[in-house]
Amino acid sequence: MARVRFTLSIIALLLALACGSSPTLAQSALEHGAAITDPLSLRELDHGQFGLSRLLLPARSADAPLTDSQLFALPSMVPVGRAIDAEFDRYIQAHKAEFPNESIGAGTSFDFQLFDRALLYSPDTRFVLAGIVNRMDRAYVTPANCGEIRLIYRLTRTDAQAGEKTDDKASDDVLSPRLPMTLNLVLNARKDNAAVTCAEIARRWLASGDWPLTGAELAAELTSKDGPLDLIGPENIARIETNLQIVHAPKSGTREFRTDYLLKVFDYNARTQTFEEATLENQIDRDRILGDAKLRRDFKAWLLNPAPFGELDRGTVLIPPEFLATRAIAPTPIGFSSSRLQPAFGLVQGDAGAADPVFTESDVVTALKKATERGIRLQNIASVAGFERRLNDITCSGCHQTRGIGGFHFPGVDWMAAKPSNSTIVPASPHFFGDQIRRRDILAALRDGKTPDYSRGFSSRPQLRGSSELAGTEYDNGWGAPCYLQHAKGSKNDRSFTPWTCAKGLACQVLDQASRMGMCFVGTR
Repeated sequence: MARVRFTLSIIALLLALACGSSPTLAQSALEHGAAITDPLSLRELDHGQFGLSRLLLPARSADAPLTDSQLFALPSMVPVGRAIDAEFDRYIQAHKAEFPNESIGAGTSFDFQLFDRALLYSPDTRFVLAGIVNRMDRAYVTPANCGEIRLIYRLTRTDAQAGEKTDDKASDDVLSPRLPMTLNLVLNARKDNAAVTCAEIARRWLASGDWPLTGAELAAELTSKDGPLDLIGPENIARIETNLQIVHAPKSGTREFRTDYLLKVFDYNARTQTFEEATLENQIDRDRILGDAKLRRDFKAWLLNPAPFGELDRGTVLIPPEFLATRAIAPTPIGFSSSRLQPAFGLVQGDAGAADPVFTESDVVTALKKATERGIRLQNIASVAGFERRLNDITCSGCHQTRGIGGFHFPGVDWMAAKPSNSTIVPASPHFFGDQIRRRDILAALRDGKTPDYSRGFSSRPQLRGSSELAGTEYDNGWGAPCYLQHAKGSKNDRSFTPWTCAKGLACQVLDQASRMGMCFVGTR
């Protein structure tokens, strides 16, 4: 128990540090055309053509923003609200079965404090544009559409009390009106049958990173005829992804604190003009696979074939929908030890309690051998432990549990604050920032007409692509970076994690003895 508490306290400290990291590195990683985070520019865009009302109701004449009471009343959004309501009911029912002696409900008087879902349908809340992210690094999923552009909106209160002072110390010391939910409107980077090339789209985005502009000027250039945002509109919409902090459980005498996040995806059906509940990409339905003999045989046979096994290693695998779930609960923090809080727990031999795993050690070793014999160059999976870690972090929930700020990778900026330029120094997680070099490398390849390398490393450690920009930082071997404690005998090291070292002057402090995983801190072990 002491080790668990130490682990959780370290994680809480690092989450706090992640929110207050040096802005210089964070901004330099974003200023190369991979994302738009300038708060004043986002305010202009939200008030203009990138407010939800202009995208979901393009024929609407009024420019007023959509309140949530209006948003979820739209015919296209009714299935979204209905599905989220069903998930709340399902979660409450499961909680009562698992924790009959712990109360659950909206408000601080409950042991498990449920998100007040009335706020989702309130006239005093709305979704505010918090960031725009280029995800053309996902063009391997939709080559014809050149990947994706993501508009990330944060649920925010608009009533007066959300802006009241917390005390009389300072004029900007106010309660945050933002609520723990994001709505990700995913758009195709290129419209169907559009004449513009992927190279041109990538060029525009990369060029915008060099503009010395902010605020209204930057927003105007981004949406101008030659700007990157001129290429997207309502006809680009592909789906909606939601991430909601469904419950928070403060620390008690019987357990540590815990927060659960609900993840959902809704594909846009252009024929019916509605968003329909869909499976989450690569979100393995663990319980259903473990409970269905045929499904587990089929999943094992499919994934261990050399081709999908190689794609799993590269991080570009697309698991067929029959093996996937339509919802995910991502508990945080999860610590470093293997547990049922991780999405792939029990699928691989070696997990505590995995009496009848889908994948045995010999299965994985055989798959590694076959892939190598087929000429597939494996970059990440070199052991059973590497295979298990990859199974976890390709899932939506597993990725959100890794180096996130709470359960989010992009909380975004808060331009409604009294001082928006200072309100959120770091708008995204270490995982997000660590991936920027890889994403820019892919954008440059697309721009230059080269074949991009879409591979990615583990969620815990960024794939640096030869750049030294992140060397010695919390993203790569610096203070707080995830690490693997090396054995004195090199032959005993797990080959999947031998590169996970610490910079000079730091040591890998083990937080899980079984895996030898830890974090880089000052001192000796």
